[in-house]
Amino acid sequence: MIEEMRRGALANLPVGASVAAYGSVLGMLAAQKGLTWVQLLAMNLSVFAGSAQFVMVEMWAPPLPVVEMTLAVLIINMRYLLIGASLNPLFQGKSLAHKAGIIHLVTDENWAVTMAAYRCKGATTGFLLGGGICLCSIWSMGTLLGHQLGALVVRPERFALDFAFIAVFTALTVSMWRGKGDIAPWAAAAVLAVVAERWLPGKWYIVVGGIGGALVPAVREIFIARENARNPLSNRSRSDPMTKETK
Repeated sequence: MIEEMRRGALANLPVGASVAAYGSVLGMLAAQKGLTWVQLLAMNLSVFAGSAQFVMVEMWAPPLPVVEMTLAVLIINMRYLLIGASLNPLFQGKSLAHKAGIIHLVTDENWAVTMAAYRCKGATTGFLLGGGICLCSIWSMGTLLGHQLGALVVRPERFALDFAFIAVFTALTVSMWRGKGDIAPWAAAAVLAVVAERWLPGKWYIVVGGIGGALVPAVREIFIARENARNPLSNRSRSDPMTKETK
């Protein structure tokens, strides 16, 4: 377990630089909104979801809109339902306590790194946990550093620090590419997200794009299963070299 945690932490270090960079942007924004470093640290440890925290900070104004803020965070983090489902092979046979102790530290970044490692040479929940601890530590340090600089840097976007958020997810997306089979779900997710962002309020486009993209391969598998059930011999002849004619 310790060795797997160490391996997971090391594997996530390359994305740690970007995590720290856009974490510092959040810290600057939080300082300008009047959050104390204690409040920011509490947010890091309890929420630990970058996009949701950015929305919380943007909405931070007395009196705090607690209900609206909570709903916004729930909508944005609904994608973790899909992420959690994709981690089922790693958590297979594990206790509920084991799952609950690790799932809070799952982020988009260490999820992507873990899934890539799982497909290549295998990964465990220890790998996932090590990556989560690594990124949570880096994220917290980045946000707190940005908080200290918040009074000095009025417009962080002038230094392109906000682009780090886009850059890291672009790199993670490229690393998840598995071939032509990914074209349809990725395209569906992109189109649905753009349409939803145009016509729906708030952050619903994240949920719509994620669910829409996930449904494409699910529906495809259903059709394949039905076709196999309808024509078992023809499918066997395509896959079994012993049934092919010899020329």
